[in-house]
Amino acid sequence: MPLSPPAARRPLHRRVIDMRGYAREDGLFDIEGHLVDTKDQGFSTIDRVVAPDEPLHGMRIRLTIDDEMLIHECEAVTEQSPYRMCPDAAPNFARLAGLRIGGGFNRAVAERVGGTLGCTHLREMLAQLATVAFQTTYESRRAKRGDWRPGDKRPALIGTCLAYAEDSRITATNWPGFAPEPAGPAKP
Repeated sequence: MPLSPPAARRPLHRRVIDMRGYAREDGLFDIEGHLVDTKDQGFSTIDRVVAPDEPLHGMRIRLTIDDEMLIHECEAVTEQSPYRMCPDAAPNFARLAGLRIGGGFNRAVAERVGGTLGCTHLREMLAQLATVAFQTTYESRRAKRGDWRPGDKRPALIGTCLAYAEDSRITATNWPGFAPEPAGPAKP
């Protein structure tokens, strides 16, 4: 179902983000993101004139990871930016090599490429790239660990959304040991 009809309006800004995950022949995975920002009206910065619908921002980032979510390489490129100096931040994203995607990832990213060491837009993509990494490597990780068995630790997905609520039928089907016991008849 689409959104409700909007009020009368005019376009000002568009951001398109494309993210994809790939299995490599060497057993690793490439997780790539491409961000493009455009404006419907032209404008100028101190370094360039940006025509309507010309990219203000055009950036790409690639994480090369294994199925344990360890980053082996990170490559970033700034193709279009409002200022000439912006592309100088992209090489710093190589500092993400050695990080593991998981708990504390965003904090570790901020420590390595936060503030003036990095680029706001490339950093913003990393949180979504982490999700794409989990989706891309899911089958490989599941094949390694096998299906969930009673006695295994609580799956991290439980409680992360409506479908994986502790009391949902999805949780009860996939991880019956972590679903609450059905309520019995009310006692008088």
